[in-house]
Amino acid sequence: MARSSHLLAAALLAALLGGCGGGAAPLTFDLAALPSAGRPVSAGRSIAVSEPVGIQPFEADRIIVRESGGALAFLGGGQWADRLPRLIQTRLLQSLENSGRLRSVSRPGDKVVADYQLISEIRAFDIQATTGEAVVDLSLKLVADGTGKVTAARIFTARVPVAKIDAGNGARALDQALTTVLADVVRWVNTGR
Repeated sequence: MARSSHLLAAALLAALLGGCGGGAAPLTFDLAALPSAGRPVSAGRSIAVSEPVGIQPFEADRIIVRESGGALAFLGGGQWADRLPRLIQTRLLQSLENSGRLRSVSRPGDKVVADYQLISEIRAFDIQATTGEAVVDLSLKLVADGTGKVTAARIFTARVPVAKIDAGNGARALDQALTTVLADVVRWVNTGR
């Protein structure tokens, strides 16, 4: 009797666990940093790259669709490899490092003395359903570490058409738009233009 109740309990547990998935797990997508420039420069500034801030939906790991009227929805079937602000911070940091033009690039918590802090805000990082475009819009400021003075500020925006609004096409288009923004940011930080 005890053996049959253990078998029944095990069968019920297996059935419950088997039904927990409720469908396929979402695909996980990453964002790319710019490749290495291959020509390091010994001089240059040192920069600490802060994690971007943004409204609550951008704080998650979900791909966002902006519907008509401005409503935000999560795109089913896909997610980012990490929280979006952390992922963008990492790709900004890697892209600046890969440029080879800065003395050092770090995060504020790394305890590395930096000349400047790069702070940013995610203004848009979503698929616009009405236009069928992936939009990346980041506001960045270079702040002198010793004085807290904003030495430069700029908004970077890129739009890439999305063939179809689904997780794969949306993530690919957002990655392409971010690549354009990263190239502009790296040029701006390294040349001041």
